[in-house]
Amino acid sequence: MRIAMVSEHASPLAALGGVDAGGQNVHVAALSTALARRRHHVTVYTRRDSAALPRRVRILPRLEVVHLDAGPAEHVPKDELLPFMGELADGISRDWQRRPPDVVHGHFWMSGVAALDAARRAPSDTRIPVLQTFHALGPVKRRHQGAGDTSPLERQWLEPSVGRSVDRIIATCSDEVFELKAMGIDRRRISVVPCGVDLELFSGRGPAEPRTRAYRILSVGRLVPRKGVDLVIGALPALRDAGLDVELLIVGGGGNAAALADDAEAHRLLEVATELGVQDRVVFRGQLPRDAMGAIFRSADAVVCAPWYEPFGIVPLEAMACGVPVVAAAVGGLRDTVLDRKTGLHVPPRDPAAIAAAVAALLTDPGLRRALGSAGEARARTRYSWDRVAAETERAYLQTVAAGAEVRRLDAVEGAVL
Repeated sequence: MRIAMVSEHASPLAALGGVDAGGQNVHVAALSTALARRRHHVTVYTRRDSAALPRRVRILPRLEVVHLDAGPAEHVPKDELLPFMGELADGISRDWQRRPPDVVHGHFWMSGVAALDAARRAPSDTRIPVLQTFHALGPVKRRHQGAGDTSPLERQWLEPSVGRSVDRIIATCSDEVFELKAMGIDRRRISVVPCGVDLELFSGRGPAEPRTRAYRILSVGRLVPRKGVDLVIGALPALRDAGLDVELLIVGGGGNAAALADDAEAHRLLEVATELGVQDRVVFRGQLPRDAMGAIFRSADAVVCAPWYEPFGIVPLEAMACGVPVVAAAVGGLRDTVLDRKTGLHVPPRDPAAIAAAVAALLTDPGLRRALGSAGEARARTRYSWDRVAAETERAYLQTVAAGAEVRRLDAVEGAVL
């Protein structure tokens, strides 16, 4: 099968951990690689954000990334990219003149706009099914961020339009299905396929980074307010007062540890730690290479994921794959991946006291830590390998292609009768 991926702001080649780079980059890269290993031909279309980027980059014999000119060849925040989606569709359509794909899969709502536009330009005798993974939904973002939501106004009607226009939506968790239904999307056109985890990079076997205190908890992800890192810092005074010698290691941001001097959110988090008198227990590591993260995860007694909301969340999977229990806010996709009292502990969102109580329960009970960590590793390996995710995604593609073929057959029969 020839598969076109459209990922307008999240190139699989992009560095991880910046403001607009993270889980979607990982998802597109890993899914495309796994599909190529299943002998599909995959082309990922993304926007050129640097003049130095070559037009085509071959990653595997059956996988390449195509950089298309859409707007200036420089970094543009993803919420400012909508005016360039027509140009992106132009480039995709031109590339398809060589040979159109069997399916196109959009990632993020703006990619869906471009994918649908390009598919509509195909010759009348060529119908290209369009599938969509949103990765995040506008109504959820507006609900939790309010005035802090920087999405363009057009998202309020274009995103639901994409959902109603594509042939199938691949949602990443059950919570997303409810949100899509509320947007008027037919449940019968939704498949649920989770994100995956790289089981070669992340496992319970291997070295662990040394630490400077008796216990270590870990927060990993972009340094943006909705990730709730300040809530984890807010749990530290209670842990200190309980006599627990614990450090919080924070991994993420727009560069290495030195670059955090210019990171506004890092400054805010440090101020929070200073006001609470726990700045000596907080360590900022900045952005780290993915191949260094296994040792970081294995060095922790617990990983805390405390976002206000989370469409899916790859970090909990990486922690679980490394055999580390997760304290997770009971929101969005985290309710699917982290099983309360089985692979980790759920806490209410925006509740530092609950985070402190959950972390304390883990730190003071080595048996519980081992049991949850072991169960988490087993769940990650059996449910969330990228091979399994690719197989389920392939099934959604084939189902969509078959449904389209049946519609065309019925149309042909009806035309012959008339």
